[in-house]
Amino acid sequence: MPKKFRNVTILLPAMDETYSLKETVDTIIETNKGKDLCEIIFLLCDRTTRECVCTAQSLCEAYKERLPISIHYQTLPFVGGAIREGFDLAKGSHVVLMSADLETDPYVIKDFVKRSKQYPNAIITASRWKSGGGFKGYSKVKLILNYIFQKIIAVMFFTSLTDITYAFRIFPTALVKKIQWEELKHPFFLETAIKPLRLRVRFIEISAKWNKRSEGVSQNSFFANFKYFKTAWHVRFMKKQDIWK
Repeated sequence: MPKKFRNVTILLPAMDETYSLKETVDTIIETNKGKDLCEIIFLLCDRTTRECVCTAQSLCEAYKERLPISIHYQTLPFVGGAIREGFDLAKGSHVVLMSADLETDPYVIKDFVKRSKQYPNAIITASRWKSGGGFKGYSKVKLILNYIFQKIIAVMFFTSLTDITYAFRIFPTALVKKIQWEELKHPFFLETAIKPLRLRVRFIEISAKWNKRSEGVSQNSFFANFKYFKTAWHVRFMKKQDIWK
């Protein structure tokens, strides 16, 4: 685990985002000190649209004098596979997990960096349920079910965290490289919280607002979220030594 924050790798899986991808990158670069940013890695696949690929390429070219930005085409399947490969590629002392569709607010990255400088061994995670956070464009039914799910998982893992499924976090890179990740689909986002919880890694929550994407199509159906319970049950009762590589 790092003794101090050095810089951060930003992982951006992208499928069909264009203007939201550009706004995400522009905001991160303009609101953070250059020395705090190590690199941005676009995680693309064979289903990524041509428009999205072109946007990623143009951003690599536009910022080549300021920050290393690269494109990685994943070999493992699905979004979890892409991020797992991104974890292995990350060169920064810390690594951010987020989306490219503006459902994760890029302005929060500067707050992640600030807290990681204070607590370099902790995972700083965003919460929509914490005071100051919130949801915009989330249906009432999904909101209620999300709240109930958060409470169930919190009880299972003896934690006071309020938003365990939100895929918006900054990790010490050394930590994510040592954990044996198993999920490939969206339950991977839950796995990135509950495996460190089992290992007693410190978490610090900061509030963040969630806005429904205005571009592209979500790759995660609502009913697929119920698969999170299988992942939670598996991790809750696995041996701690099996969590490590």
